[in-house]
Amino acid sequence: MASVPVTAKKIIANIEEVIVGKRQEIVLALVAYLSEGHVLLEDVPGVAKTMLARALATSVGCHFKRIQCTPDLLPTDITGASIFNPKTTEFEFRAGPLFTQILLADEINRTTPRTQAALLEAMAERRTTVDGQTYELERPFLVIATQNPVDHEGTFPLPEAQLDRFLVRLSLGYPAAEEESKMLDRMKKAHPIDSLKPVVSAEDVIACQQAVREMHVDPKVRDYIVALVRASREHPDVSLGGSPRASMALYRAAQAVAAIRGQQYVLPDDVKRMVPPVLMHRLIVRPESRLRRVNAAAIVAELLNEVAVPVIS
Repeated sequence: MASVPVTAKKIIANIEEVIVGKRQEIVLALVAYLSEGHVLLEDVPGVAKTMLARALATSVGCHFKRIQCTPDLLPTDITGASIFNPKTTEFEFRAGPLFTQILLADEINRTTPRTQAALLEAMAERRTTVDGQTYELERPFLVIATQNPVDHEGTFPLPEAQLDRFLVRLSLGYPAAEEESKMLDRMKKAHPIDSLKPVVSAEDVIACQQAVREMHVDPKVRDYIVALVRASREHPDVSLGGSPRASMALYRAAQAVAAIRGQQYVLPDDVKRMVPPVLMHRLIVRPESRLRRVNAAAIVAELLNEVAVPVIS
């Protein structure tokens, strides 16, 4: 367990050589990684969404591949396909970009639902099935998907089933003036990503993921997680609340953030910290509530205020 904060500190410091002033978002992405979850980056163009994915992959020494999602992208363009070899007169499987350790699906909402669905099995089970044959994916496996919330022309919004597969949804946002100036200074001669080196190995990440699962969670904290998610289902402004997968995601994320901070057990504050990024994208607000300007952020804030916080002795 003691190796988790050391490993996390190395990764965060290395990513910050490329990404300036986004410590909280980097930590949340790392929380998802150590929780064996996936990340949805939703933000405007040009705020380093792709750079964050590349920097994370480089820092942990993992194989990295990128898919540029377009309307004409086919599922086999992601998973791969069996191709006939005239020399052997047999079909041979040619693996697609899905067969990697960190996959960036850039602008995922620009591809069709059929192609989006090609990622579902891989995200849930770390394997994929092509032509009736199941292939295991190399661990640690992480999907980082990006989407632009501003431009809606020619896009296909992610269905609830796929949104639920992402452990967290993050927004990087624009940097502060001082941070943007520092970024320009760093890029004066070359992009920092070009000189970035691995600081940990894939085996270190897997060991940290296993350690996170061993983090102690008091039964009162576990019940607090269940109460928060169940309250989201019963809220009058919500037509679809958090699923049991949301409970598991919140449980695992709280374990990861506690491990990164070097704690011996999960605190209620760890749960509260992870509720917005884990729960907000899973809630569907009723149309009549949206007309009253009620959004998921306000509902989550209300849940955190209303659900009683346990006292751990």
